[in-house]
Parts: sequence; C-alpha cells; structure tokens
Amino acid sequence: MTIDAALRGRRVTRGIRLEYLTLGWNILEGAVAIVAGLMAGSVALLGFGVDSAIESCSGAVLLWRLRSEQAGKNIERAEQTALKLVGISLLLLATYVSFDAIKSLITREQTQRSIVGIALSVVSLIVMTLLASAKRRTAAELSSAALHADSRQTSICAYLSAILLGGLLLNAALGWWWADPVAALTMVPIIVKEGREALRGETCAHCD
Repeated sequence: MTIDAALRGRRVTRGIRLEYLTLGWNILEGAVAIVAGLMAGSVALLGFGVDSAIESCSGAVLLWRLRSEQAGKNIERAEQTALKLVGISLLLLATYVSFDAIKSLITREQTQRSIVGIALSVVSLIVMTLLASAKRRTAAELSSAALHADSRQTSICAYLSAILLGGLLLNAALGWWWADPVAALTMVPIIVKEGREALRGETCAHCD
C-alpha cells in the first residue's frame, strides 16, 4: 500500500467514525426530543425529533458510501448515489419544517416550558457544530461531495438547534409562541437550496 493510499484509508476511517457519532447522537437526541415534546405539548420539539430521524438517515447513507470505499467497491457510483439520497433527505426536511411551522402558526399552538428541551437544544448546538466542522474537513481531504452535503445537513441541524433554543427561551420568558415557527420558516429556502445542489452534484465546489 502506498503512503497516499494509507493516508486516504485513515481519512475514510475517520469519516466512518464521524458518521457513527452522528447516528448515535441523533438517535439519542431524537428520543429525548420526542419525549420532551410530548410532555410539554411542544410541536417544535417533536419536529426537532423528526429532524433527528432525517439526519440519522443521511448519516446512514454516508456510512454506506464510506464503507463501500473501504471495501474497495466502485467509489464514484457510491458517491453519486449517496449525494442524491442526501439531497432527497434535505428536501424532505424542508417539507417537514414548512408543514410544522405553518401548522403551528395557524393553530396558535401554546406550549409549556421545557427545561429538558432547552438543555437538549444547547447540547445539540454544540455537538452538531463540532461534527459539521469535522465532516467538512474530512470531505475536503477526500474530495467527497456526498460527505460535504452531509456536513451541510449537520450544519442545518445545528441552525435548527439554535432556532429551537431561541423559540423555547422566548416562549418561556415572554410567551412569544410564534417565535419558533417564524424562525424555522426562514431556514426553509436555505435547506431547499442545499438539497437542490446535492441532487445536481454542486455541493463540493471547494472540496478540492
């Protein structure tokens, strides 16, 4: 094995570890968000749990792509398939966020304070920001558009964590029930843009 091949192998292994971390965290995050959402009657928290499930699917797709390279399979084919699947998951996320936010505004859904939800959003903001940064570095080293797209989805999850935190705090402190759905709607165009670029294979302009 050449030095370059050995170095790439280590980078692929690092990417696999990052995706396992993503899967593990999102499963835990989703479970806590859904339970806390049901207890507080928070649609925002329930929606965050659904987002965690979508992020888990994206992580599973990238895990398959990286495992394929590790096994010596056709990298290009796995890369393109993974990229399209991540793009689809982003568009699904945009659809759900839109539906959830509009429904909350129409029904004027009031929620109770959720200390667990606030704590979860703070921890998620930190974890997902660190994961997204590590994924971007690995994507650049591997010139992987699929991993870069996945890092963008992880960044979006971090943004949604910040939006959730802001919404929960404003609702708890000022009773501004509409703050979270309005903020979430501002994210939809960004998510759609990322999803379309992934489907067109345009997400890795700086990967090289």
